[in-house]
Amino acid sequence: VQLQASGGGLVQAGGSLRLSCVFFGRTFSSYAVGWFRQAPGKEREFVAAIKWSTDSTYVTDSVKGRFTISRDNALNTVYLQMNSLKPEDTGNYYCAARRGSITFTLNYHNPSAYDYWGQGTQVTVSS
Repeated sequence: VQLQASGGGLVQAGGSLRLSCVFFGRTFSSYAVGWFRQAPGKEREFVAAIKWSTDSTYVTDSVKGRFTISRDNALNTVYLQMNSLKPEDTGNYYCAARRGSITFTLNYHNPSAYDYWGQGTQVTVSS
């Protein structure tokens, strides 16, 4: 399994970006996907996740109402639509994947619960 993230860039506060994560290999519809971000000097933190079959989604409180995660199984792609961006959203954004399991609802926010990671895409929000 390989993941390729793209779509990052430099944007002013209040602007929008859409990140894409393309999944290569195995059966994409069997995998849950999460987005994480990491700012310089900080730990990697959970942003959003989407289940493999029911499209149930989870987002961290700091981005609720601004970020939306979705998936297109026909294109093997997960999207993270980011609106009303703030300077504190700046960081390197990573997508990650794991096979679906009943434990997903318990640990979707934990980076160690994911088996595969993309290379990251940088998001910089200027004030």
